[in-house]
Amino acid sequence: MKIIYSVLFFLFVHQLTNAQIADDIMRRIPGQGGFSNKGSVSQSQRKDSAALGFEHRDDSKDSIGITFKVLDSVRNGRLDSVINDFDRYFSVPSTFANLGNNGAAANALIFTPNTKAGWDAGFHAYDIYKFKIEETRFFKTNRPYTQLGYQLASGKEQMIKVFHTQNPRPNWNFGLDYKLISAPGFFNNQNANHKSYRLFSNYQGKRKRYAMYIVFQGNKIRSAENGGIVNDSLLSDPNKKERFSIDVNLGNGNKGNFNPFNTTVNTGNIYKDFTFFLRQTYDLGKKDSVAINDSTTDYLFYPKLRLQHTFSYKTDSYLFTDYKTNLANYTVADFKADSLLYKNWYNINFSKPSDTIILKDKWTIVSNDFSLIQFPDTKNQAQFFLAGAKLENIKGEFATATKNYYNILVHGEYRNKTRNRLWDVLLKGEFYVNGLNAGDYAAQAYINRFLNKKWGDVKLFFINTNRTPSFIFNGLSSFNLGNSSITKKENIISFGAIAANQFITLSFKNHLLTNYTYFTNYYHTAQSSKVINLVQMSASKKFRLFKKWNWYADITAQQTDGASPIKVPFIFTRNRIAFEGVFYKNLNLSTGLEVRYYTPYKAYNYSPVMGQFMPQDTVTIKNLPDVAAFMHFRIKSFTAFIRTENLNAISFKNGFGFINNNFAAPHYPTQGFMFRLGIQWGFVN
Repeated sequence: MKIIYSVLFFLFVHQLTNAQIADDIMRRIPGQGGFSNKGSVSQSQRKDSAALGFEHRDDSKDSIGITFKVLDSVRNGRLDSVINDFDRYFSVPSTFANLGNNGAAANALIFTPNTKAGWDAGFHAYDIYKFKIEETRFFKTNRPYTQLGYQLASGKEQMIKVFHTQNPRPNWNFGLDYKLISAPGFFNNQNANHKSYRLFSNYQGKRKRYAMYIVFQGNKIRSAENGGIVNDSLLSDPNKKERFSIDVNLGNGNKGNFNPFNTTVNTGNIYKDFTFFLRQTYDLGKKDSVAINDSTTDYLFYPKLRLQHTFSYKTDSYLFTDYKTNLANYTVADFKADSLLYKNWYNINFSKPSDTIILKDKWTIVSNDFSLIQFPDTKNQAQFFLAGAKLENIKGEFATATKNYYNILVHGEYRNKTRNRLWDVLLKGEFYVNGLNAGDYAAQAYINRFLNKKWGDVKLFFINTNRTPSFIFNGLSSFNLGNSSITKKENIISFGAIAANQFITLSFKNHLLTNYTYFTNYYHTAQSSKVINLVQMSASKKFRLFKKWNWYADITAQQTDGASPIKVPFIFTRNRIAFEGVFYKNLNLSTGLEVRYYTPYKAYNYSPVMGQFMPQDTVTIKNLPDVAAFMHFRIKSFTAFIRTENLNAISFKNGFGFINNNFAAPHYPTQGFMFRLGIQWGFVN
């Protein structure tokens, strides 16, 4: 005790002494009682002030210069500060429909074909939540920078984002990205918990001949699957306003754990992946240097030939499980319902009611890529020829076997972004010479022309891909329940044009798909015997309504054969009417209404065990427009979002409530009223 009292006494005396010193200092500072603000300040007074460490604030010290490049890109990017488009901050883009919960499986309302050649596991329902290697940003900054984001919404939904980057040395940068999505959902057995992380670094040698890019990246997707509600009419039952009381098809008796950092999934999908990526380059060419001063030299290097090696180690696991961890929490009725569902939907018979279902595929892919890059114009690294070869070693582990595969492919690329910034040309292709995906190829051609400030850019593109169907369509996959393997290659041709200027953005796309592979129901697979033609036309325009009122309009029309297994709404539109401006010098405000609408169509059904969306022709989804009111604002580096979403769900039937839910898929209602609060804060360290 004596020691504690002694410490407290010392702290008190120390604080009192510092306070007296501070008072004395304040009396000596001009304008604080010791000196008058009138007249000049003496030299001795200025020395006293300098000795105390007071100096004129230099605002440039708080500024930051930060740019980044995405892997394989020649363009420099900058951090986004736009506040009127919530798509840039939320995990689910407005062009997607998720199954009623942030973190649930989602499919695109505007069709985009899979143009990736080579190996593909086939599980893409959760892709929008994942970090991807090809989207990694490699930064260069003169100050350490940190960005923290947090969103909280109705139903205990949360999202956390952390980003940091810094340059310990001018030629070395490192950083991290982290994202957590946790959402219990409004219906039973709908909880989702996703974690993603990325550690990245890039280094360039002092003489600028050697460079290295390294990434450690992982995603963990945990999503419970309820198979939809058993009866849509239950939504309007006055006794079912508490949505957890509505029966669902899977996991009715599951007791969810809603800890945002450790969510239990008893019935659902757990997907995990990890990637280690390393790229090293060494340049041959012309060296130069600039003397900054007597002791500092800035080395320059103009490459003519670059040697590039890329190593990648990747693991993927896909698991569906339905197990009973505590039989005391479940009734016989729960077991019977699940047993009947698995029999009817998947032709799986239980030998006893408490049987557990586990389906799992696991993959390990090790790849080595060696490329040569030649630069015709010494001072324009945005013009180059690339030629390379790649070896992939692939190991697949399934319920009945473990298989080892390989792929050998060659690839090439020509890129030319002219020094006058008027033309941007990309020609790129790869061909699988031998191995698991022998005969696959992908070819891309892009040409972009900047006309002038008034007419903007015009871009033409052509893509042709010949690909082996994803491995989930192979009979070896644990998720291929008795289907024959589909090996006939898919062929996708896409071409179109995009015109973007200060007035409007217009685009036209045409997709031709041959041998399109899909699920016909909950587990049966098929391949289309007809060529599928899908045409898309889009327009995006900002209208100036009044002095500070703006209307942002986006519309897409898409059309395909009604008998096609590809299902899309004919019209998709998103509109934002916002009052915007900068007030009180630092308050950047955007507030108004956001409306999303798409025309009725026979939306995809969803197979929870397969994790796949599948076409159906019996139920037409007719939704009201999704309406949200928002207020977004930014004060310097602090950004906040206040939103009330799904106002269209309001109903006065059986009393006031938000029970008029829209649907994302047959028997999958979307969320009712949502209040969302989010912040994002950037720090210059």
